[in-house]
Amino acid sequence: MKYLRNLLSVTCCMSLVACAQVSDKTTDQTATNNSNSAVSEKQIAAAPTSTTQTVSTSQTAPALTLLTQQDFSKCLVELTTKAKAAGVSSKTINNSLANAKLNMQVVQLDRKQPEFTTSFADYFNRRVTAQRVNEGRALLSKHHELLMRIEQQYGVPAPYLLAFWGLETNFGNYFGNIPVVDSLATLACDARRSAFFTTELINALRILDAGDIAPNKMIGSWAGAMGNFQFMPSSFLQNAVDFDGDHKRDLWNSKPDALASAANFLRNLGWRADQRWGREVKLPRDFPFLEAGLKNTKATNEWRKLGVMRADNAALPTTEFTASLLVPAGHQGPAFLVYDNFNVIMRWNRSEFYAIAVGQLADQIAGGGKLLQPPPEDAPRLHRDQVIALQEQLNQKGFNTGTPDGILGPGTRRAISEFQHQQGMIADGFPGKEVLGLLGITPDANKR
Repeated sequence: MKYLRNLLSVTCCMSLVACAQVSDKTTDQTATNNSNSAVSEKQIAAAPTSTTQTVSTSQTAPALTLLTQQDFSKCLVELTTKAKAAGVSSKTINNSLANAKLNMQVVQLDRKQPEFTTSFADYFNRRVTAQRVNEGRALLSKHHELLMRIEQQYGVPAPYLLAFWGLETNFGNYFGNIPVVDSLATLACDARRSAFFTTELINALRILDAGDIAPNKMIGSWAGAMGNFQFMPSSFLQNAVDFDGDHKRDLWNSKPDALASAANFLRNLGWRADQRWGREVKLPRDFPFLEAGLKNTKATNEWRKLGVMRADNAALPTTEFTASLLVPAGHQGPAFLVYDNFNVIMRWNRSEFYAIAVGQLADQIAGGGKLLQPPPEDAPRLHRDQVIALQEQLNQKGFNTGTPDGILGPGTRRAISEFQHQQGMIADGFPGKEVLGLLGITPDANKR
């Protein structure tokens, strides 16, 4: 640990460090499975569908049996025409697209909806583990020189890159095992998101055309996410760099290329080198929880006036930087003040849970400690149908959740918060047992 602290102090003006190790002047200058179209299969929820996205998948998707081998073969002919029109070489088409195979498991995974909600405790504790922190610290030491060069060029501190790497592929231990052209061709031929995946397929063919990877080595997730950081082909073309100087952008086998590409991607998303992601904070007993939520931003000084302190009871810095306050597990769990770079993380993956996990994992890799207020582990685990019922009940009572979709997103949490406020409860937006009881929803004890 002492070695890590000394290592990080060399570049503290640019690096993320534990909040106890550098001044707040440096570190506080910052502001489900839905992410952007750049990284990993979690982004698929953001891709356009053939009908309105708020309707459940079972209502919009054609039956699995509709996509036959005959359909797929006919579709490949059309995709070949589109690839040629996009400038993809005949050599690449003959060596890859012409050999694409229909994979119905990919279609099933694309249409699969999570049956139950995941609590913050379950999500966080499965991802920010002692083993992952220790491995991240070891890699921080092992690749120190490389990571510092990347940080100097792109402005993204090493612990963040390691945190993304750990969450995306467990530090490169699992990239997926499906040929990318197979998965993307299959999804391009399925009616559900054909246009989106056709574009990604052609982008993948362009990568092969450039010679960055051989067709038989281009493997990834079921949705076509690739390499150490699970880039979709479009993100690869926009952000991948050749950092090791071999004239290839190899995100599978070259750690310099993979890490530098991730840093370049974050910089392009708006990463600010002078800021941290956020921090755990402590709230006063009378905190007005209606002020919480990612859309509610205040200057740090305003949060100070509301009694918000650092989790170690130290005062927040006297700055005018904007921040939002999140309570992902309700008022009995941890609270976080999050800054601009938190929003950058959410452009990588549109999940507050994911962004908090990245920030906390980075903090701990940098030498920081665990959460001072761990999340409660007894949160109700709701079935998708129960969440839809909750949303319908809130809508009927005048608390707008939008179209019921079974997802406990920010809009639903805001509606819960307003309902709690009306009922004289702590308005933390958390669907606890009391809220569920008032709305006539009883979680099944066997489905926790």
